[in-house]
Amino acid sequence: MNPTLFTAEGLAGILFLIVIAVTMAGAVIAVNASQLIRAVAGLALSFLGVAGIYYYLNSPFIALMQILIYVGGISVLIIFAIMLAEPAGMEVEEKRNKLKGIFSIMAAGTLTFGLVSLGTGTDWQVFARVDDGSVKDIGTALLTTYSMSFELISLLLVTAIIGAIVLSRAGR
Repeated sequence: MNPTLFTAEGLAGILFLIVIAVTMAGAVIAVNASQLIRAVAGLALSFLGVAGIYYYLNSPFIALMQILIYVGGISVLIIFAIMLAEPAGMEVEEKRNKLKGIFSIMAAGTLTFGLVSLGTGTDWQVFARVDDGSVKDIGTALLTTYSMSFELISLLLVTAIIGAIVLSRAGR
């Protein structure tokens, strides 16, 4: 039986499509913006969409970390870098190569077709839930099993902080 629009499954599907549309719209804005500040705004919108996907996948902690680290940290750092940079190099010649655009669209279409055919043609297995996904379990996993990922995230944040300090000391 197919879910209708006025059921919980139908509304969840519509919400998921909206989150995907926000993510894709942000990515398109980030790639096609002519001004750098608009590209960063598109990147932040895409990061928010990814956080929505994490929340939809029943990982609210990861979704919040996505918002705090990428939207709140990295995007704001990029905006500060833009504000503190010299405005002299702002003139950019608009050169569009139509052949590159056609190949890019063909590559993206091929990749999308391959992922959709793989996703619809695969017999997905549902795994049993190991734990309840609490913050305590996530913290224990980060400091034991996934300690390298935890350290790489720490390195990313330290790099962002050092970059902000260097940019703020130099000024305009």
